[in-house]
Amino acid sequence: MAHRKPFRFGVINETPLPTGEWFAQLRRIEELGFATFLIRDHLTPDFFGDQFAPLVALTAAAGATSTIRLGTLVIDNDFRHPTLLAKEAATLDQLSGGRFELGLGAGWMRREYDAAGLPYDRAGLRIDRLEESIAVLKGLFAGGAFRHDGTHYQIDQLENYPRPAQRPHPTLLIGGGKRRVLTLAGREADIVSILTTSVASGSVEDDPSERLAPAVRQKLGWIRDGAGERFDQIELNLIPTLLPADDPRQCAAELIAERGWNGVTVDDVLAMPSLLFGSEDDMIDTLVRRRDEYGFSYYIVSDERIDQFAPIVQQLGGQ
Repeated sequence: MAHRKPFRFGVINETPLPTGEWFAQLRRIEELGFATFLIRDHLTPDFFGDQFAPLVALTAAAGATSTIRLGTLVIDNDFRHPTLLAKEAATLDQLSGGRFELGLGAGWMRREYDAAGLPYDRAGLRIDRLEESIAVLKGLFAGGAFRHDGTHYQIDQLENYPRPAQRPHPTLLIGGGKRRVLTLAGREADIVSILTTSVASGSVEDDPSERLAPAVRQKLGWIRDGAGERFDQIELNLIPTLLPADDPRQCAAELIAERGWNGVTVDDVLAMPSLLFGSEDDMIDTLVRRRDEYGFSYYIVSDERIDQFAPIVQQLGGQ
């Protein structure tokens, strides 16, 4: 049996509503019992649509809420020097009363790098920078004069102000889908968000092999390799696709046809950990079963799915 943590559920902001409506929706998300409100970090719409600037929007969200935690899913490490990010993250953590969850990744969307005139380095180099950036962030969050002489960042006796409210640092989430990032996440993160689509080409590819149960178990193995004895302390996260259906098998067959997936069966698709089929009760049963089997306890849904998912949150949240 996988390690068990209480269920938490988050909402990712995918609809940049007019200001008044955005704040009203945010307060409603908090009232419905969702644990977190999250924003991506992209410069171009591409796959996800237009995005607010995450740290600015979450600071505004902090002033409009009182209990919901606020997160990034995820900050592109290449967009901000870690000294700047440390200051902004610690400030947001202080002003929110310790509610900030810093999600961080190596960056992947080639189109936005090209549009912004940023060099799109090979994945290994981007991950090298991410790894070094995490060391800088943790060093600055710890307080005192920090020095770092690295390949990508050189810090000379810099003291970060303010200190974050959470100690030793804001909750750290690292997201990814391949061995090196997930091993790094296992070593360094409090939360690991597993990607079940492929972005290795610089754009989203809906590769069904990434979603298969054996592939997800392999990803969990990479996290465990990095985590060692601290694996049971890590919160495991997925962003599920919700597929309400009276007949899950028929729904799975239609999904295979719709997406043009080859080499997968209906049973393969029904077993994919990132897909939730059936009725509300079916989804609840599946979530409980998969926590036992894989350890996933933290799920994030689009703000377009709030009403559909709220009853599940009310039944399982904190359980």
